[in-house]
Amino acid sequence: MQFLSMGGAVSVCAMALIGAFVSNRVEDTVTSNAAAATALYVDSVIAPLLPDMQRNEVLDDTTTRALDETLGQGALGDRLLLFRLWRSDGTVLYANDGAITGTRHAPGDLLKTAFSGQMVARFVATGEGDDQSGAALPILKIYNPVLQPWSGQVVAVSEFHEAAGEFQQGLLRTRLHTWLAVAAFTFVFFVLLSAIVLRGSRTIERQRHDLKQRVEELSHSLSQNEALRERVQRATQRATTLNEGYLRRIGADLHDGPAQLLAYAALRLDGEALRRSTGSDETSRNEIVAIKASLDEAMQEIRTICSGLVLPQIEGASLPDILQEAVRAHRMRTGTSVALSVSAPPEHLSPAAKICLYRFVQEGLNNAYRHAGGIGQAVSQRTEGGLLIVEVADRGSGFDVNYVRSTSLGLAGLRERVESLGGTFEITSSKAGTVLRMTTSIGETK
Repeated sequence: MQFLSMGGAVSVCAMALIGAFVSNRVEDTVTSNAAAATALYVDSVIAPLLPDMQRNEVLDDTTTRALDETLGQGALGDRLLLFRLWRSDGTVLYANDGAITGTRHAPGDLLKTAFSGQMVARFVATGEGDDQSGAALPILKIYNPVLQPWSGQVVAVSEFHEAAGEFQQGLLRTRLHTWLAVAAFTFVFFVLLSAIVLRGSRTIERQRHDLKQRVEELSHSLSQNEALRERVQRATQRATTLNEGYLRRIGADLHDGPAQLLAYAALRLDGEALRRSTGSDETSRNEIVAIKASLDEAMQEIRTICSGLVLPQIEGASLPDILQEAVRAHRMRTGTSVALSVSAPPEHLSPAAKICLYRFVQEGLNNAYRHAGGIGQAVSQRTEGGLLIVEVADRGSGFDVNYVRSTSLGLAGLRERVESLGGTFEITSSKAGTVLRMTTSIGETK
């Protein structure tokens, strides 16, 4: 739009200047050519009638009558409005208006130029003429030097005014054609420049749009990176808290389980029954059996705690093998049944993804056994649109997910594990049961 406004104004100004210049040059050229043709014709008619202008400073009556007859007849008489023959001192030797013959006038610029040997022509349009030449007609004024035949010296100047009606029409047509040509060229030139500028403008606008889009994408990426940084920071803080909670839970489990049993066995060993027994009575045997049972139970609980902390060898296992191992370990530990469904598992998983999947299924089944009594336990895996989805479900009585404490180690640990892979963790619970679902991109698990 700036180019169309400014360029259009500049083009119009340039067109006006060029049109005026070319039109004036064409007018000068056409006027000179027309005047030269007329001067040549007049010279061919008038020159033979003139005497030796170097020897005669005035024209005799015979020459004057010959000029009157010649200038008043034929085509020359119809077109010739004024004729004067000037001497170099400004004396009018002859004029078709006899009243000024013999008078002397100060030579004008056009007359001086003609006496220098150069033909001069001037076109006067309708209404621009003077009283002597007929103001109502277009006139072509011609000042033609009269040369001495054998010396080429300018001895007089013939001034004649020609009626230029046809010449004016032709000149107007020439001007019109000149202006039309200049206007057409300017228009075509401006249109071509406008097309180039429009193409460049569209290219700039497209690049500006692309750059704006890239900036928006980069800004969005920066926002995502900032959000991820904050998320990682929060996850790190929660992971520290959870690790401390895990340690406290393990310590509590060891204190409340095996430590109590071992303390009970130690007390029984220090009891009066064993100190006073001879080793063969029934009371001693019963004490020993109780102590052994307490120690066996303590060892079993220690093994159970250790088996929950230590992962099986899953680095080289596939996803179906990992799921089957988690289900098998849960069945052996709890004696409950678990349904397993696997559909189109990915071929390759990173070690971190394998550990996350195993812990997710393990903790999910532990929760199902602890809170739902192991009713309707099921593990399923499927892929949808490049996403890996694993679910652990039960058919217990459910719970209100809005009242899950943020300090709950099991669910909080699962969420942290899943989100560490870039996935999402969801809980759905109703009276019909509970479903724990993890969803992650297959690309994130490789």
